[in-house]
Amino acid sequence: MNKYLVLLALAAALLIPFQSSPVFAYDQPASNLGFTSFLDGAPPAGPGFYFTEYLQFYTADDFADLEIPGQEVDVWVNLNQFIYQSNQPVLFGGKWGIDLIIPVVSLDSTILPDNGTGIGDLLVGPYLQWDMKMGDNGPLFVHRIELQTILPTGKYDQNKAMNPGSNFVSFNPYWAATLFISPRLTTSWRLHYLWNAKNNDPNTPFPANDTQAGQAFHANFSTAYEVIPKILRLGINGYYLKQFTSSQVDGSDVPGKEKIFGIGPGALIHLGKDNHIFINAYFETSAEYRTKGERYQARWVHHF
Repeated sequence: MNKYLVLLALAAALLIPFQSSPVFAYDQPASNLGFTSFLDGAPPAGPGFYFTEYLQFYTADDFADLEIPGQEVDVWVNLNQFIYQSNQPVLFGGKWGIDLIIPVVSLDSTILPDNGTGIGDLLVGPYLQWDMKMGDNGPLFVHRIELQTILPTGKYDQNKAMNPGSNFVSFNPYWAATLFISPRLTTSWRLHYLWNAKNNDPNTPFPANDTQAGQAFHANFSTAYEVIPKILRLGINGYYLKQFTSSQVDGSDVPGKEKIFGIGPGALIHLGKDNHIFINAYFETSAEYRTKGERYQARWVHHF
């Protein structure tokens, strides 16, 4: 999903001499906000091939810092993920793996012109997975580092405010980990850094050669308790995004940095060793320069 409402300006301000135009960024690309949650530090069944199917629905009618009466957007996101986890350590004991995600995105906006349904931007990343650290009573800690890149392969039209693709490359590496507080209580996190290249065909309300979304930090976090051993975990899941450098138009900074926080309940159902179902809900707050809404997601993980 790409809520690319880039650098909107109020036309009236252009008619007032000496008044700066209220132009601001609203331009971060689609990223992992809530797609991952419980037991995120490792694939659930060790080395081998994995297929993961995500289905997420996002709805919002509040565009923070952007006054558009009657605005509403609904987004369906279907992620198809392919993972290979090797059993071969290559660096500091970490075992290599590769991650590939192909999104399909459907956009529906009541006000802003959207580009409908199409393939989103391809995500690909090599990673290192470390083995579980074990204690006297069972697992203690497991983690992974991935160098993920978002490639601009998705459907894009510069005349549309909302597109399945972003039309620029993003570098989005992360560190994911799970800590076992007790044999049945866990906490997990995934910490991302996000850097964005220039968009040379931007959607702007005035002529511009290029735009560039600012750098950002975003994170997923969760805590779960094993209610039924080896079958059901219940918990709390959330995410946070904070842009920390300004977006730019033709090399000049524009006001506004995006921020969002989402939190809600979740469940993890184990259908044996090789099949796992995650159910998550998120309710957003503290929005700055981006939409504020709700996310609902189901995820199925299969190990071959």
